[in-house]
Amino acid sequence: MDTHCPHHNPLARPVNRLIQLLGGIPHSLIAFIARFSIAAVFWKSGQTKVEGLAIDLFSGTFELGAPHLADSTIPLFQSEYPLPLLSPELAAHLAAFAEHFFPVLLLIGFATRFSALALLGMTLTIQLFVYPDAYPTHGTWAAVLLYLMARGPGALSIDQLIARRYR
Repeated sequence: MDTHCPHHNPLARPVNRLIQLLGGIPHSLIAFIARFSIAAVFWKSGQTKVEGLAIDLFSGTFELGAPHLADSTIPLFQSEYPLPLLSPELAAHLAAFAEHFFPVLLLIGFATRFSALALLGMTLTIQLFVYPDAYPTHGTWAAVLLYLMARGPGALSIDQLIARRYR
């Protein structure tokens, strides 16, 4: 008897059943977890760059003052995060803005594909100019962002509500 034939292999049926079950994981669940997780990464990074805006959407901390760049942010962009073509002041402000604005959009599922594209651009910038040895981390971020760009935010999103309304 040929044990390599899938019809006679005792593992074939349970393996195929498991593959079928895993294939049934809903896109909306994957997209929601992806949106929440990648938003947390960028939001937490943005929180290190500002003072007066202590909102941690992920743990429930909330303290709102007049937000401004932390004293250490511009020096960080002068020494550790220097970018070509952008002054440290402009880069610091743009990064702090992007790391707060786009994660909120991702979290609520609004302009998801465009927000993911913006954060992918930021990820590529960080990979190329700031931390080139961090490709495993940045590759993971890129995979999540590319998934959201390709498949969208899922059913639990404002984008989906808008799409339903205008179909």
